[in-house]
Amino acid sequence: MSRAAFSFILSAVSYLVLIVPFSQYLASRPLVEKLGYVPTTTVVKAASADQKELVGALLVMKVLMYFGGLVDKEQNELPIPPDYPAMSRMIHGAVQLDPYNMDAYYFGQAILVWDVGKVELANELLDYGMRYRTWDWYLPYFAGFNHAFFLKDYAGAARYYEQAGKLSGSDLFKNLAGRYLQESGKTDMALAYLYAMEKGEKNPAVKKSFRTRIIAFQEVRHIEIARDRYRQKVGRLPASLEVLIKEGYLRSLPVDPYGGHFYLEPDGRVATTSKFAFASTNKADEKNKVQGER
Repeated sequence: MSRAAFSFILSAVSYLVLIVPFSQYLASRPLVEKLGYVPTTTVVKAASADQKELVGALLVMKVLMYFGGLVDKEQNELPIPPDYPAMSRMIHGAVQLDPYNMDAYYFGQAILVWDVGKVELANELLDYGMRYRTWDWYLPYFAGFNHAFFLKDYAGAARYYEQAGKLSGSDLFKNLAGRYLQESGKTDMALAYLYAMEKGEKNPAVKKSFRTRIIAFQEVRHIEIARDRYRQKVGRLPASLEVLIKEGYLRSLPVDPYGGHFYLEPDGRVATTSKFAFASTNKADEKNKVQGER
């Protein structure tokens, strides 16, 4: 046997000895660990050279595949807590590489706002995108919704909706300021927004996430209608959902798709024990703070 052939066989055996255990290790690792580590944006920019758009798209794809893996496994409970800080860092890194990548803004809005509650961070991301995607009415629309629904900053929301109206040429956003920016119309406003988000979403995992939230908010609206009918007839708020069922305003307890239980707050507001998020069987990392690296 020649030295070259012997060296090749030895290399192949060494490769198999190393790669098989390593592959098994990768397969057995938790999904949050599989998301991996990405260097700082400065380092990635330097390494990307003239391929920044491609690297940015790959980062977004990596996050979408990771999130899709979690969504596929969820059945009212996530087996592990999603690594939201890592997802946020990758999304922020992606737009630094390619500020025109719409998927990054779309996913950031979907996750940072609804699942993580980092509305200000999401708005910073959207404001950054508006500096580049100057034709895109979706970004000010998202920001306007965030200001109205989450921050209750109606003046700020009106400014963004006005900008969205100018870019889209539609009077819808001008009407939103007067029609939806009312405290009593929050659920309707949320549903209108979620329908628009679901319609425009192409990624199946994110689309499924929107559909689940729509179902939850539809149930909330169902309860709100029953509550308001009871208050109009009886003259006071119902003490509980059970009262609405007993008096015939609800046929049965609405089901929370997140696995929680709906109930009425003392002020009549409809809430759920799930807080509109899937529970995790591993609580160790649930309190991770999301800090976007830009």
